[in-house]
Amino acid sequence: MAGVSLGVLPLTAAATAGAGQLVLAALLGIALIILLITVLKLHPFLSLLFGSFVMALVAGTPLIDAFSSFTKGLGSTVGGVGILIVLGSMIGELLIRSGGADRIVETIISAAGVKRLPWAMALIAFIIGIPLFFEVGVVLMVPVIMMVARRTKQPIMLLALPALSGLVVLHCFVPPHPGPLIAIDTLGANLGLTLGIGLLIAIPTVIITGPLIAPRMAKIVSNHALNESRDEEATTYENQPGFVASLLIVLIPVALMLLHSIFEIGGWQIAGLTTVVAFFGQPLVALLSAVIYGMIVLGLFRGKSFSDVSNIIGGSFAPVASVLLIVGAGGGFKQTLVDSGIADVIGGWLASLPISPLLAAWLVAVFIRVATGSATVATITAAGIAAPLALEMGSVELALMALAIGAGSTFLSHVNDAGFWLIKEYFGLSVGQTFKTWSVQTCLVSVLGIIWILLIHLVI
Repeated sequence: MAGVSLGVLPLTAAATAGAGQLVLAALLGIALIILLITVLKLHPFLSLLFGSFVMALVAGTPLIDAFSSFTKGLGSTVGGVGILIVLGSMIGELLIRSGGADRIVETIISAAGVKRLPWAMALIAFIIGIPLFFEVGVVLMVPVIMMVARRTKQPIMLLALPALSGLVVLHCFVPPHPGPLIAIDTLGANLGLTLGIGLLIAIPTVIITGPLIAPRMAKIVSNHALNESRDEEATTYENQPGFVASLLIVLIPVALMLLHSIFEIGGWQIAGLTTVVAFFGQPLVALLSAVIYGMIVLGLFRGKSFSDVSNIIGGSFAPVASVLLIVGAGGGFKQTLVDSGIADVIGGWLASLPISPLLAAWLVAVFIRVATGSATVATITAAGIAAPLALEMGSVELALMALAIGAGSTFLSHVNDAGFWLIKEYFGLSVGQTFKTWSVQTCLVSVLGIIWILLIHLVI
């Protein structure tokens, strides 16, 4: 019976609760989470759990099913993003313990210089972010960001924000990321044209929301643990790997996923090869390949025993345990919002507003993103709602609408977004600091995106 009630939960809640009740439920749930975390200092996992429970009840979900959507969302988030986080943590641990991260940092510092490090971080993230999911890019960049911050005695967010900007901008504007591809397919836009305009928009957006604003935002954050560690003596490594060997553990998953994306976009069908490329291009397989490479090249080939390498891998689990639970809880809260029907209520209302179709599509994505915390859900729903508005549009306008939806889908990452908790936990921020840095940055990316889109529409 439990399986039956779970299956009909979204339809039941949406059918029995009015629009006002659903919106009220979302507001109460989010307000409760913020209150529990910021005022009562309750752990985010429990805060998200209680907020989801209250929201489900107010939305009209039967008491017996109040946690059904939460557990479903938690399971799917941990099963998807969670595995990638664990594998990324293994890569980070191998990089650090072998001395590979230190080698990368030394090379970056000597090439870029301290003053240009924020620009270097933005460029690196922009390049590796083209084929990567946002979460994968984050877990790959974190060890490098941490090491550079320690070695150069720079504020961690001065380097983190440019890197995050490069990753999130690519995620919402440039195919083959799933969001832009979904919008392109739904609206019938031209992929090549959308890709070209997307890159044109992405470059100035990364510059403004990364290196240019990072110095101001870095002053908001005071990371005492990091400051204390800067006074430690530099670690010496035996048989330290070279720059190329160290960098390959990051580039291997990038290359595998990029190759898979090229095959997909090009529609190439080569007997046997296409299947192999598709297999190794999956994020999980690509990251696992990098872990195996690291175990061999950064571990066994450097004089470590298999037991030593296994201990390094085992040491990567504990640091991400809390991250996994909090990110999973964010996914559970998001699923409760989705199943309640809130996205449909808000999206339907915005679609009826007498404004520019591009701005309307952006607003639909913005409101669904804020309500659900999911860029993918916002993109899918907004594209579906905006599709009728796009029937009479030309190729350029269709591309711009797809990008407008992508811009809206990244607006205001907050407590119901798994990415919010990912950034908070990885960089040791408080909830307030995460709002003042990461949340503000996502708003700027979204607003600048729609501004560029409307300007291009006026010119072309």
